[in-house]
Amino acid sequence: TYKGQFKPDQLFEYYLDLRSEQCTAFLAVVHSRFSTNSFPSWNRAHPFRRIAHNGEINTLEGNRNQVRAREALMTAAQAFGDLDLEKLFPVDEDIGSDSALLDNVVELLLAAGNRELAEVIMMVVPEAWQNAEQMDPAKRAFYKYNSCLLEPWDGPALVAFTDGKQFGATLDRNGLRPGRFYITTDDHLILASEVGVVDIEDKHVAFKGRLRPGKMLLVDFDEGQLVEDDELKRRYAAKRPYEEYLTKYSLELAEMLGPEPESEKVLIEELMDEEVADERDPHIMQRVLPLLKYFGYTFEKMELLISPMVKTSHEPLGSMGQDMPLACLSKLPKMTFDYFSQLFAQATNPPIDPIREANVMSLVCPIGPEGNLLDPQPESCRRVFLDTPVLCPRRFNALMDLESNGFTAATIDMTYPLTEGCSRARLADRAITKKSLLRERLDQLCKEAEAAILGDSVSFVVLTHRRAGEDRVPICSLLAAGALHQHLITAKLRTRVAIIIEAADAFEVHHFCTLLGFGADAVFPYLCYLSLLRVRGCDIPLNERIENFRHAMDFSILKVMSKMGISCLQSYKGAQLFQAIGLGKEVMAKCFPGCSSVLNGVGFDAFAQDALEFHKLAYPPRGPLPPLVDEEVEELEDTGEYHFRSIHESEIHMNTPDVIYKLQEAARTNSSEAYHVFARWQDKLTEQSEIRGQLEFNFDECEAVPLDEVEPAAEIVKRFCTGAASLGSISDEAHRAMAVAMNRIGGRSNTGEGGEEPNRFQPLKEGKLEMGSVTWDIFEGDSVRSKIKQVASGRFGVTAEYLANADELQIKLAQGAKPGEGGELPGYKVMGVIADTRKATPGVGLISPPPHHDMYSIEDVAQLIMDLKNANTKARISVKLVARVGVGVIASGVVKGKADHLTISGMSGGTGAAKWTSIKHCGLPWEIGVAETHQTLVLNG
Repeated sequence: TYKGQFKPDQLFEYYLDLRSEQCTAFLAVVHSRFSTNSFPSWNRAHPFRRIAHNGEINTLEGNRNQVRAREALMTAAQAFGDLDLEKLFPVDEDIGSDSALLDNVVELLLAAGNRELAEVIMMVVPEAWQNAEQMDPAKRAFYKYNSCLLEPWDGPALVAFTDGKQFGATLDRNGLRPGRFYITTDDHLILASEVGVVDIEDKHVAFKGRLRPGKMLLVDFDEGQLVEDDELKRRYAAKRPYEEYLTKYSLELAEMLGPEPESEKVLIEELMDEEVADERDPHIMQRVLPLLKYFGYTFEKMELLISPMVKTSHEPLGSMGQDMPLACLSKLPKMTFDYFSQLFAQATNPPIDPIREANVMSLVCPIGPEGNLLDPQPESCRRVFLDTPVLCPRRFNALMDLESNGFTAATIDMTYPLTEGCSRARLADRAITKKSLLRERLDQLCKEAEAAILGDSVSFVVLTHRRAGEDRVPICSLLAAGALHQHLITAKLRTRVAIIIEAADAFEVHHFCTLLGFGADAVFPYLCYLSLLRVRGCDIPLNERIENFRHAMDFSILKVMSKMGISCLQSYKGAQLFQAIGLGKEVMAKCFPGCSSVLNGVGFDAFAQDALEFHKLAYPPRGPLPPLVDEEVEELEDTGEYHFRSIHESEIHMNTPDVIYKLQEAARTNSSEAYHVFARWQDKLTEQSEIRGQLEFNFDECEAVPLDEVEPAAEIVKRFCTGAASLGSISDEAHRAMAVAMNRIGGRSNTGEGGEEPNRFQPLKEGKLEMGSVTWDIFEGDSVRSKIKQVASGRFGVTAEYLANADELQIKLAQGAKPGEGGELPGYKVMGVIADTRKATPGVGLISPPPHHDMYSIEDVAQLIMDLKNANTKARISVKLVARVGVGVIASGVVKGKADHLTISGMSGGTGAAKWTSIKHCGLPWEIGVAETHQTLVLNG
């Protein structure tokens, strides 16, 4: 193996033996990469023992955790005899790249002696089998059996592999990396990620082909033949009677469901775990309403999130971004879920479309005790297959009734006594020991689960909130799930049990995704199902409401996975594809080790205090109700998280009516006094809401700059740019007004990605201009041409004329308020000038940007930069990225691709519509992104 930190053409200058005529080989694997890694080092170099990998393993953290956990089961292997396998561990040396760990796993599975190399690759990078009803049943059974032993290593990938006897290559299930090959007339096979890597005259080419998604190509040197995908996989599918194994040992939960409840009353009793007179019994809401308050349900969340999911079976849309404080800065009590933001793909690998790519997306997962990965046996598939991680009452009951099939469950309480949290003596004891009550209860919970696994050999650990009430305080299910998952990995017990969450605090899409992402196998949101009784204007029975909610939640989970380019829930579980904002180091170490965190912050004591605040909301200390006040009119809190509220304890918003009014007054009257009031109020809001508001200028450490060295305001404003707001998200009048204003001061307006009418490219004539209901005074030199033209994957309105009429061309790789997804323009808006400008079909809704099928990697971004420079040689090429952990490395790769300018967007901007989950729970503040990008670029010179 020859390696070096240099360009490919330098390899032969450095390793002179490669230039010798005596250096011959019948096989060569060459791997060269466009380095997005800003700081190359030898420990990150690919080992190249068995594979060469071009791509990204998006689920790396989950795969890494699973490898560690499975080491406890790797007690024997055919090829290792009596060797103490502990000497081979850890498989994850925690020093290399994602490719290095994959290479280690492939080498271990191959060395164990039960499998050939191609078979191992089929296990770690399987094709999409879950929805492939037309697939050969034997091959489908092969994949299903092996899914019980190993989850897919998911992400865009071209994997070339060899052991000297075989050479092969395969693509990921989506085909998100190219792989093309030639077979020459003198029987040479040349396979590469691009055509033209090796120059071959056409007359010497016998066959040209390409790898397709999930397909494999193999050369068997012993047999001297090329083996194609169908023949190869038939061979391995017939190796064992996998269909018989699955029929005998595995269980399909969807096939074991009991009958529907006899009546809605029975269903409600089952969810409440107590008897009621009938489904209209007022006792139901008297019992449920305090619990809803206790677990963070609000009036807005019921009306804006849960109700539309029940009525339409889809997650609702929101718009206009996010202007609330971060959870760590909020004055209101928050759940642990709110401290996490979803990761998303940009530039280095593409998000995928869960609708267009539905055939490769899957929520199917085997759960329960696993077998020895190194020594597969018929009973290795003795697991339970779930078709969804969101359990309805029938699925949860069926899961709990599997004891006769050998799957037992232990239920562990996720609450603690209220008196423990309020006792002054106990608080004093903990102050001395420096250990919080919440941390103590989490430790106890983990010990209870470990005892149940070791002592009773349970298959399922059920963490439940059922005991929460006026005298018991609940632990956030995310803290409990994360702590238990990590504890069992450390104890090497995780593969012996499934973690089921019987949660009262899971009701948003983000809640379910974080629970699954941090290790839960399934969630039964019993209180959420009871809350569906409060959905107004809906006359369908409760069981149908539950199914509608579950359908919406299933698709929304797929959508969140797809933003990171992940297709299988089995790979997403435990992958920790989130970034924490404002969580303390103790919390991260205990519950979420390995997850990225950008700010230190709140600890267990703060979460315990927040739980007590929720308790006060649910069970306020009060006497008898005043006259004429009826208990039945009591309602959920309206905390103003989605809409500004000026009453009682509500959330702060950056955009308040008073502040906006002062801004409008300053603009309309040219009043400096009004502007200063606006600025003072806005600064106060920033101090309470944003990271930048926590910073102060240290004037003691700097010297004043003489005024004669400061540019005049007229020059400074020439650097100002508007945000990118596309025609359609705002009106034509507003779009043109921003262009005129910015052109007058010498700044730049941005078209957004909705295009721009060609008639705007010419200067306006002096005079009057009718715009809607108002008339503008136009002066000589005014123009409605936007200097910045945006180019996104949708290419809406992008023509040669559009590109030529720009001072700056901006490539939008992600969108601030909804990265990995983009906005949605409803079909009723795609009409008239909007449809014409976007070059779109009237009445057909547009998603902007659609998933990046034309930008598979950083190399594709570099190619687009070159194309735009050729389309407009005078324009500056800008690339828009969104702040996330690792954006500095991505920005470094973009700059290496010859971008002239970078825009780092935060998580809060954006005018277009998108799912509420993306608007509220994706991306990071721009302050974090700018700081990381600046530092990374400086370190790279």
